[in-house]
Amino acid sequence: MTSKDLEETIKEKVSPLLEESMEKHWGITIPQIESDISDKLKSPQLNVYVPANYNFSKAKKFFKKEFFKKEIKLHQGNISELSKFLGIDRRSIHRTIKELNIDVDKLRGDIKSKEEYKQDAVDKAIRSTLDQYKEIIQPQKMEKMYQEVSSLSRNIAKFLPLEELSWKDAEREFERQFFTQTLKDNDWNVAKTAKKIEIRTETLHRKIKKLAIHE
Repeated sequence: MTSKDLEETIKEKVSPLLEESMEKHWGITIPQIESDISDKLKSPQLNVYVPANYNFSKAKKFFKKEFFKKEIKLHQGNISELSKFLGIDRRSIHRTIKELNIDVDKLRGDIKSKEEYKQDAVDKAIRSTLDQYKEIIQPQKMEKMYQEVSSLSRNIAKFLPLEELSWKDAEREFERQFFTQTLKDNDWNVAKTAKKIEIRTETLHRKIKKLAIHE
């Protein structure tokens, strides 16, 4: 499925489900929430919930560990196969596993089907987006929405492909999403954002340019 096909699928199949759920529990649809969820579903395999108070270095390490854990489970602990799909040599993967303290044997005992992985990814995309709007939606209404996330995720996952990303592509997309969100949270103030996530302002300017981030 091409990116254009995926966007059409989200627009025609996924958006109506999101709108129906919001209308059911809130009495209205909120286009921004629908848009935020849709954006995350364009790269569902990247949907790792990273605590909002993490600086860039800690957030990236957290994402990398969760991403590798998911990929190891998806490839049933087969390091050779994982190496091919992620575009990393086996030695580097073993080094990463050791550095991040990943228990491969334990992960091999937690194998899921690809359909289950898709549903988990969609589930995280929806929950992480809802978390960002907790302060503006009434708690009771938000709780009703959370209760439906599992069934909603299962229905949405049916329409989405499970695409493999190299680590290089995953890393780039994570950074794009992380910097975009933190800039948005800080009113697109580069200096304020850089201070919040503990990187140099010059570094953030370079990242914005490299990743083609815009308000």
